[in-house]
This record gives sequence, C-alpha cells and structure tokens, in this order.
Amino acid sequence: MEQNDAGVYYCPVCDNNVRRFLPFGEPQRAHARCPCCGALERHRLDWIFFAQRTNLFDRRHKKMLHVAPEAFLVARFRNIEGIDYLSADLNDPSAMERMDLTDIHHPDDSFQVIYCSHVLEHIPNDRKALAELYRVLSLGGWAMLQVPITAEQTYEDPTIVTPEARQRHFGQWDHVRLCGPDYADRMRDAGFVVEVLPATDVVAAAECTRMGIQTDRYIFFC
Repeated sequence: MEQNDAGVYYCPVCDNNVRRFLPFGEPQRAHARCPCCGALERHRLDWIFFAQRTNLFDRRHKKMLHVAPEAFLVARFRNIEGIDYLSADLNDPSAMERMDLTDIHHPDDSFQVIYCSHVLEHIPNDRKALAELYRVLSLGGWAMLQVPITAEQTYEDPTIVTPEARQRHFGQWDHVRLCGPDYADRMRDAGFVVEVLPATDVVAAAECTRMGIQTDRYIFFC
C-alpha cells in the first residue's frame, strides 16, 4: 500500500490523522497498526461498519458481548451511551468474565449485540460455539462474527494437532482451520441470517487506502 497524495492516513477508531500506519504481524504487514490507538486493518473496517450500518450508537439500551476484547476497543465500547457492556475470554484475565464459547453460561436471548473478531478459527468445535452465540443473541439483535479469510474455501483437518503442523497448514500455530467466504454457511447452519459484505461495499476503494484497509476484507454481519 503506497502513501496517499496528502501524506496523511486516517484511523476512524480513534479519529486521528497519522503520517503512517505501523507494520504488524508475522509475516509483517506494512501500514497495519495505528500508532495512536493500536487498531489494525480489521478494526478500522469494523468501526466504520458499526457507525454506518448498525444501531450501536443510537443511545438506546443494548447489552453487548465483546469476545476476546481488544484493549483499545474496551473503553470505546464502554463509553457508548446506552451500552451495557460485557467482555469475555477463555484465558485473558483482563476480561470481565471467563467464557468458553462452546458453553456460554448466560440465558437465551441475553445480548442485543455480539462482537467476536478472529476467534472462531481457534476453536475446534466452532459449530457448537456458533450455536451458543446464536442462542444468546436476542431476537432482533445482531452479531459481527469476523474470521480471517485466507482461503477460497474453508479447510480443516482434525488430525492436524501440533503447533508446527498447524502453522504449516493453517498459517498460525493456534489456528485449527483456514476460512473462506463460504464460512458464512456455518453461521447460517447455526440459525443466523448472514450478510457477507466486501470491504469496498462499506468503504470506497480510495478511502480504504486512506484508512489502511485491504480491499479484499469481508464483513460477516449476522
């Protein structure tokens, strides 16, 4: 990604103009991390979607579940008027609640909003996790269930169990599958109505460049 003509990039999460985004990841991605708030490409796209296509900021009361909470988003979500916020994670002690997505200890219809980004590719029984997320989402509520799209079709093999083999097959030692755009079918199988939106359906290509968002990203809106 080349620097734009103005020499300034923009992060919608923290509402800052920056001279450049910082490299991040392994292998390293240039222009990935905001130097002000730490948001990555996916978070900037998701934030634009929240603002433009959802009722997250309408000030009406909503209970929100944030799975695997990114530290730089926690305060922002908690400060949104009307949001009754709960962060949850299986291992992160900073989360408000310890939660196994395959066994969520909340009643049916507990949440009006669920945000779960880059978690499901780590869970062997992701179908059970999706069923649980569907169960606790209230009628009329919505969930953004983001997964990295790294294949044309979803691929998994439960016999691949070592970190070395998972790194080789799935690109990361703690991933248990590669996800393709067809991953939305698993969400539908769980009961969700799913809209799959390319990044350029949410942000114009020129704005993707300015915000450091890859145009081949997707939104999974359930």
